[in-house]
Amino acid sequence: MHPSPRRTRKVLPFLPLIALQISAAFAGCASPGEPVERKPPTPLAINDLAAEQTGNTVVLTFTVPKETVDRNPLADPPAVEIYRAIHASGASASQAPAPALLVTIPSAMVGTYTAAGRLRYIDSLTAGDFLANQQQSAAMYAIRTRSSPKKESADSNRADLNIYPAPQPVTDLQAQVAQAAIALSWTAPSATLTGEAPQIAGYRLYRANAPNPGTSPTSASTGVSSTGASAPVAPANAAPAPQLVEIGESPTTVYEDTTAQRNKTYTYSVRSTVQVPSKLLESADSNLATVTLNDVYPPGTPTQLIATPVPAENGTPAHIDLSWAINPETDLAGYNVYRSEQSGESGTRLNPQPLPTPTFRDMNAVPGRSYFYTVTAVDRTGNESAASAAVQGALPAESQASP
Repeated sequence: MHPSPRRTRKVLPFLPLIALQISAAFAGCASPGEPVERKPPTPLAINDLAAEQTGNTVVLTFTVPKETVDRNPLADPPAVEIYRAIHASGASASQAPAPALLVTIPSAMVGTYTAAGRLRYIDSLTAGDFLANQQQSAAMYAIRTRSSPKKESADSNRADLNIYPAPQPVTDLQAQVAQAAIALSWTAPSATLTGEAPQIAGYRLYRANAPNPGTSPTSASTGVSSTGASAPVAPANAAPAPQLVEIGESPTTVYEDTTAQRNKTYTYSVRSTVQVPSKLLESADSNLATVTLNDVYPPGTPTQLIATPVPAENGTPAHIDLSWAINPETDLAGYNVYRSEQSGESGTRLNPQPLPTPTFRDMNAVPGRSYFYTVTAVDRTGNESAASAAVQGALPAESQASP
């Protein structure tokens, strides 16, 4: 990738024979404890470099070597040098420019980028990285590592890929609570880094469960490497970004998340997609929209309420039986029964706790009086429906038991 420094042979001056003999004699008497110059360790070359475009970035992943070419363990992670060349797609090796140093990650910062044994570095593309005159841009990446300023590793495998200007991220994603769902909406992106956005193929929706309220992806600070190139480093005290998982796709700029659960908080992002050769290219994440699906919607109003007077029998006093249709809600807690002696009034609730079944027996009805009954449904959050249509019920005066 760049010429290695030329090494020159050191030539000894002419020495008399006796001087050489004296020198050899003294060399044989050297103390075994004298320091011997050690050659600088050379890390093994990386052989699993991979590159993939996401939005207007290229994500590089690879394994940092832990051994030298002599198979000795490295005391510390080596510094990482990332090289890149941008050229026209299909250009021959002679036409492509030589890779240039993009960034150096010092040894002490390698752990910041490493997870599950692999280093992950994000190269942010700019408008200048896409060639003009409708030429297709391609990027080539390679990596060297070094544990000493005097010796670097051999080049890694090359990672080559065509790059495309992705649509700019959506900036106005909104999330609103709807009945039994969270409704998402946004505006289609209209531009890329280099001009007008191509036709949008669709959208992918992402969600993070139980995020920290008010958090958002942290902006990276900048750590300057020993070569002068800069490498973004996440602040040590930064709140972690939510772990977004794809939950669905939409051909339009609206989507309803019907899998959201009551009284839980979610963070959403949307990415647009465009068709490029051999794949769909996603944009970067939109703004994050966080919402709690608080249950503010009451159950449906109960229907088919019936009041049936029942005369005294076998020691059971006369009473009025009430029944109604079962509500279909899955989060139903029960029902409340209200009684009034005046039509149009809500009256008094007769049950101290919600009734688990759509029946009720009014054992306190007084023979000879007429009552108006209504029923409401209650969910587990405490939302109560509107009252059902009132029905009238009464016990005949002659049904009163003798004292």
